[in-house]
Amino acid sequence: MTLSPAELPGADFYGFAAALSADEQAKLAQLRVFLATEVTPHAVGWWNNAEFPAQILPKIAALELAAPDRRRFSHLFTGLVVAEMTRADTSLATFFLVHHDLFVQALIDFGTPEQKERMLPDAISLRSTGAFALTEPDHGSDVAGGMVTTARRVIDDSGTHWVVNGAKRWIGNGTFCDRMLLWAKDADTGQVRGFFLDATLPGVTRTKIENKIALRTVQNAHITLVDVRVPEHDRLASVNSFEDINKLLLSSRISVAWQAVGQQLAAFDVARAYAVERKQFGKPLAAFQMIQDQLVKMLGNATSSLAMMVRIAALQDGAPGSTASAGSAAGPTMAQVALAKAHTTAAMRETVAMGRSILGGNGIVSDFGMAKIFADAEAIYTYEGSHQINTLIAGRAITGVSAIV
Repeated sequence: MTLSPAELPGADFYGFAAALSADEQAKLAQLRVFLATEVTPHAVGWWNNAEFPAQILPKIAALELAAPDRRRFSHLFTGLVVAEMTRADTSLATFFLVHHDLFVQALIDFGTPEQKERMLPDAISLRSTGAFALTEPDHGSDVAGGMVTTARRVIDDSGTHWVVNGAKRWIGNGTFCDRMLLWAKDADTGQVRGFFLDATLPGVTRTKIENKIALRTVQNAHITLVDVRVPEHDRLASVNSFEDINKLLLSSRISVAWQAVGQQLAAFDVARAYAVERKQFGKPLAAFQMIQDQLVKMLGNATSSLAMMVRIAALQDGAPGSTASAGSAAGPTMAQVALAKAHTTAAMRETVAMGRSILGGNGIVSDFGMAKIFADAEAIYTYEGSHQINTLIAGRAITGVSAIV
């Protein structure tokens, strides 16, 4: 039996998306059409040239998928949005997450009424863009205790402001953002402070990180801050510790786990299409048992990852049933999220490797799409907590013993 491409089952093999409301299914279908026409045909070119498609931002804003528009949607829908964006282009999905899930969400959760009125409309509409400046050149996983960027409160004739000194690295959107959510240690109290930093202020230097092999479309920056004067009205007044940052990072870590799902769906799409179309020894690759074995393993990895994230979404929506010490009515615990991120990204690494193998030599050139998918997976595996750190967070929860340090 030979089926046409249109007759083949989708990568959502068990139909998890069917749990969405009718409105959500229609919205997801609209997004898929947009991605298929506006993103997928151009994604490899953007990636090859390491250029960000700023011209597409008004079209993304018009989809009305950003917070607070998301409030009318389930967490399953918002997760599938991330997966679909990643399926089309990991870099564009990463931009979306940095801007909306970190910068905009922080403004909504922690911003003052004045800050929201001043910055939120332009941020939601993407007339202005944001970044999240936490990681430092010498501090990634240990930035909670190792942060060296400082902010010192100064009161003079001009009023109250903060003088910031230090450096940040790997800041997505950092080369072009209008503002960045900058985290610094209070030089007097040692507490972590957050600032909606105007990226054009004197003393801010932004340098694009070159020669990346993953997320080449994302404009990551190395940022230096020398005596940068930040006005008091740009400080997050309700943020006083790293625990406040963790609230944002938990949500962002969930989104990155959804990216691992989308990356696997992308790899499966490309590998299956190639296996059906490519002929060797007079028949399609798909007719060989070992190719089918790999495709089924890829689909199994993607499906198990998707199932885990569907459960995380249910916990976000208040479903009961957590086995963690804290109840899950208020959402998943950090340990549950860490396990999801660790598991889905490990499965993703195996999935994209099999996909690259199916394409043979064509799997190492970006022309066929798989090389880009394969390379971008390495970034997902590492950011928002490396695989090892997330493993140890989950390990601490199930043993009661910390092995992180």
